[in-house]
Amino acid sequence: MRAGFPVARKGMVIGLLGGSFDPAHAGHVHITREALKRMGLDRVWWLVSPGNPLKARGPAPLADRLTRARAVMRDPRVVVSDLEARLGTRFTAETLERLQAIYPGVRFVWLMGADNLGQFHRWERWQDILRMVPVGVLARPGWGVRGRVSKAARIFRGERVARGEVLRVRDAPAWCFVNLPMDGSSSTAIRARGEWRV
Repeated sequence: MRAGFPVARKGMVIGLLGGSFDPAHAGHVHITREALKRMGLDRVWWLVSPGNPLKARGPAPLADRLTRARAVMRDPRVVVSDLEARLGTRFTAETLERLQAIYPGVRFVWLMGADNLGQFHRWERWQDILRMVPVGVLARPGWGVRGRVSKAARIFRGERVARGEVLRVRDAPAWCFVNLPMDGSSSTAIRARGEWRV
């Protein structure tokens, strides 16, 4: 395995939670633990991105965001990673293609909050993402209905499965909306309050 890359064995099912994590907070921790439990994942990798193509403002330095994420997410089943920077990928579809090539025999499940499902159709090659890996959508405050009636949800409604654990074995395209107790933490609100410090 390449230096700096997480270790994964053939047959493992790994959830990928990508984002700016600017900053990481209790809401990220909450949905990660719920995904591990409700989808039966072996591991979750946080993919702390170098930047977000959909946001005009750049995030805090990557090193600072990684440090904060590692301080917040303390679970041996979770790896906080700068894989996208190491891979040199900018878009999720590219990242997934590279990871599938590097980790043959490992099953990946893309994880996202319902807020991301609401604007998923704006992502580069979003339909390819849904065809590459199963997608687990986790409820977020104020986004339950909006996420479920989004453009992506409507177009791929026939591929929706009822339970999160099905994503362990079902090939893409497949997605699930997972209702769970809500955590209202928000990176935007934390930054607005001036609380974002390493």
